[in-house]
Amino acid sequence: MPDVTTELEAAAFRRLVGHLQARNDVQNIDLMILAGFCRNCLADWYRDAAAERGLTLDREQARERIYGQPFDEWKARYQAEASAEQLAAMAEARKKHPPHE
Repeated sequence: MPDVTTELEAAAFRRLVGHLQARNDVQNIDLMILAGFCRNCLADWYRDAAAERGLTLDREQARERIYGQPFDEWKARYQAEASAEQLAAMAEARKKHPPHE
């Protein structure tokens, strides 16, 4: 089974990305509060993986891969202003979630 592990991981990644692209109603701050990562984190990890393989991918290119469109367009269409409650929850969540950089 080790020879198919990468294929399974890639399939799961593609499904996660597709799910996040379909769920534009889910705000990044809510993902950060609950899971400790968001679409931007995933794009950063994608870019880091490319760099580890000697590939050049800038932040905007990586974000477009994760968002399915340029980040600025997604942000204008779907990103809501964070509420005071979300900002407070985010501050608390940061204490619980280990840094992933």
